[in-house]
Amino acid sequence: MAATRKAKNETFRDTTKKKDVREANIEAAKAVADAVRTSLGPRGMDKMVAAANGEVIITNDGATILNKMTVTHPAAKMLVELAKSQDVVAGDGTTSVVVICGALLKKAQELLERGIHPTVISDSFNTAANKACEILESIAIPVNLEDKESLIRAANTSLSSKVVSQHSSFMSPMAVDAVLRVMDPQHANLLDLRDIRVVCKVGGTIDDSELVAGCVFDQKAAKTAGGPTRVEKAKIGLIQFHVSPPKSDIENTVVISDYAQMDRVYKEERNYILGMVKKIKASGCNVLLIQKSILRDAVTDLSLHYLVSSDHVHCVCMACATHIHACV
Repeated sequence: MAATRKAKNETFRDTTKKKDVREANIEAAKAVADAVRTSLGPRGMDKMVAAANGEVIITNDGATILNKMTVTHPAAKMLVELAKSQDVVAGDGTTSVVVICGALLKKAQELLERGIHPTVISDSFNTAANKACEILESIAIPVNLEDKESLIRAANTSLSSKVVSQHSSFMSPMAVDAVLRVMDPQHANLLDLRDIRVVCKVGGTIDDSELVAGCVFDQKAAKTAGGPTRVEKAKIGLIQFHVSPPKSDIENTVVISDYAQMDRVYKEERNYILGMVKKIKASGCNVLLIQKSILRDAVTDLSLHYLVSSDHVHCVCMACATHIHACV
């Protein structure tokens, strides 16, 4: 009898622990949903998020709010990842999915209190999700990519709950034009939004924004020796290596004992750079885009070229319809 009573007590404590863990996970997820719930919709309130480094952000975008929040609970982190996934897949509705998830968890908690098994609740949610997808697909209206007005209306709907909603009539056509320019009509489902760069500059207003059909560089051109600042009908060369002497793969130390050896080292470095410059010049390009860093001594030798260090090699390759050269 004693052994049987002990076994029953252990089983009871184990069930209680499972129940407490489920409730703790649901409450953590509901807390995250409640944090962004009031920012939903066109009348949603903006949130002020203060980072540890003193940065203050005012936004009502659910993905931005959750990304800036410091979330440590595992269940709450799942809602943050949910918002990120929604932002990647659809680009909108980040707050909605978090709020809907919080509401479903609240109803799941009520069903658990009635004694319904979690597996039954999970299977029911899955069945309801499949049915909802069938209904949505039956009432969905196919999008014609040639109908620009319908695309602009869809963009206006997405911007209606954002901070820039009052400028939606100006921003929506710009966003639609940007997407249509980088999209391949034959493979519309393979659109990569990383092909569109957003360059932010301090000062001015939203009305000063413009769409540029090409690449915009934040970096200034290397024109220390008086090189040109404007080149028309340019022949662009794109390289992905240092315009500087090569370095060894292992760490080593070179000891120079007199000035003659030092002059020899400098001479070899300059000859190496000059050889690279001559090969680049022989290619016929008058605009040189370099992804890697440029040696200070090479600026004078390359002063006749338009030098800029760029991290957006992919965008440059698409704009120029070319590929990168890794060596000369």
